[in-house]
Amino acid sequence: MQTFDVFASGVTGMRVTALLPISIFKGESMNKGELVDAVAGSAGLSRADATKAVDGVIEAVTRTLSQGGSVSLVGFGTFSVKARAARMGRNPRTGEAIHIKASNVPGFKAGKGLKEAVN
Repeated sequence: MQTFDVFASGVTGMRVTALLPISIFKGESMNKGELVDAVAGSAGLSRADATKAVDGVIEAVTRTLSQGGSVSLVGFGTFSVKARAARMGRNPRTGEAIHIKASNVPGFKAGKGLKEAVN
């Protein structure tokens, strides 16, 4: 297991234990249900408690990003909001030029620990 410091806008630092390694074969994808099962197995939690934990993390990240903040998990990565400028695009069906309005999009930048684990 690996422990990360968590820093979110307006939230004091917290310690989170990453449930690593999660057993998944290289190249395979993991859905939310499989993540819940991995958390339950690694932390010795019931599936219901693991579901609450995963949902709580997702909710906290979503809430922080929706308020314009960022969530930094030291060694794992940083979730942030990035501004996408207005631009001109093309309707693929007609080829007509269209205006695409500016928007905010969620972003993620991998930290050193995650980069090293992947390579």
